[in-house]
Amino acid sequence: MNEGDDSKFERVLNRWDIIVLALGAMIGWGWVVSSGSWIESGGVAGAAIGFACGGLMVFFVGLTYAELTSAMPKCGGEHVFAMRAFGPTGSFICTWAIVLGYLGVTCFEACTIPLCISYIWPNFLQGYLYTIAGFDVYVTWIVSAVLIGLAITYINIRGIKTAAIFQTVMTLIIVGVGVFMIASGLYAGDTANIENQLFAGEGDLAIKGTLTVMMLTPFFFIGFDVIPQTAEEIKVPFKKIGMIMVISIMVAVIFYVLIILAIGLLMTPEDIIYSMGHSGLVTADAIKFAFNSEALASVVLLGGLCGVITTWNSFLMGGSRSLYSLAASNMIPHRFAKIHEKYKTPVNALLLFGLLALLAPFFGREMLTWVVNAANLGCCVAYFIVSITFLKLRKTEPDMPRPYKVSHGKLIGVLAAIMSGFMVFMYLLPGSGSTLGWEEWLLVLAWSIVGIYFAIHCKRKYGEYFGKEADPEEIEAAKANNASE
Repeated sequence: MNEGDDSKFERVLNRWDIIVLALGAMIGWGWVVSSGSWIESGGVAGAAIGFACGGLMVFFVGLTYAELTSAMPKCGGEHVFAMRAFGPTGSFICTWAIVLGYLGVTCFEACTIPLCISYIWPNFLQGYLYTIAGFDVYVTWIVSAVLIGLAITYINIRGIKTAAIFQTVMTLIIVGVGVFMIASGLYAGDTANIENQLFAGEGDLAIKGTLTVMMLTPFFFIGFDVIPQTAEEIKVPFKKIGMIMVISIMVAVIFYVLIILAIGLLMTPEDIIYSMGHSGLVTADAIKFAFNSEALASVVLLGGLCGVITTWNSFLMGGSRSLYSLAASNMIPHRFAKIHEKYKTPVNALLLFGLLALLAPFFGREMLTWVVNAANLGCCVAYFIVSITFLKLRKTEPDMPRPYKVSHGKLIGVLAAIMSGFMVFMYLLPGSGSTLGWEEWLLVLAWSIVGIYFAIHCKRKYGEYFGKEADPEEIEAAKANNASE
């Protein structure tokens, strides 16, 4: 086992814990709330192909993560990898980008909690406050998201094992509901429905629609990289950590593709258009239309609600560990590196990340689109940097111990870098169908400015200790010693 280290964390996560953390993050709520928009963008076949292609990119990137995690099983994942290959600047850019991705996911979940509740309870939205981007924001919309967010943050502060047990229960419900959804498509579906909506358009339009869906997939597959974030809290042999990460990605890809096909079997194009114009929750409506049952639709939404919670839970873990690793390296204020004396969790980083996510509900439902696109760019940038980190370390440190070593490493690394780099390029290319809008660029710009401020401030404050693990007392003692000399 993984012994003999000087980690400040407790190694308490077993094999099952890390499986449900990764899987619960990747198959969260997106398949319930966003499946209709996937099919509208690419058609049933186009959406399935888009997810398969996007999943292939994530699979190659996941292989690079698997090897690097087994070689450097330290809290922070990307932060540690990029630091070894590119030093503090490259590490900061990579980590700050992935934190944007994590934060985007948790903001997405914060906005979907009240959306799910309002479907089950039509009169839920009460206490009108204001309208933003055409969406009415209510008191109950904000309060429900804030209360659940605070509860998840509290659970995480109480210890990662407590959060993992909670994650297990929620993930089992999601998987059960997902299997029910897929079985319903096979039992009550009609292949004629798929034939009428294979692709959204023909020729170039069909290709563009499929690419549009593919470009969305990193947001929905992000989750496997929570495993390297919590590496110092895992008590599984390092070699098996990599294997579990790769398997979790494969299961998530299969799950999403089967859900898309099940919806295509159950709903006609007209049904999907109607659902998107009313509830927007196509997956739940597919069951409602197929069995004429509000109760069964609510069962699907129960799985979706559990998915919101598992994703939120996982990314609160991952995001807080990323912030902790930045703080421990004196790249953001060191106060966020504080470890809870009793529960051994990064308490201040958890509070910061948890509270940032709770800002999203105040901006209404339209915030979902902006956050998804901005977060996707952050994920792809981080994936690209990790891919070239993998390639560089294979060249510069060929003898570094790698308990899980990927076969044909150079080919895998090149494919991961090309595919993730292509996605970054598509977000920047005008007219690609994936170019960020001004709202998304505003979010990315704001996040970048905050990051630049932290980097400059901490570089001035900590000097040569920027990018190095050292306590403030140690830094002050070194400064005093240098001054006396």
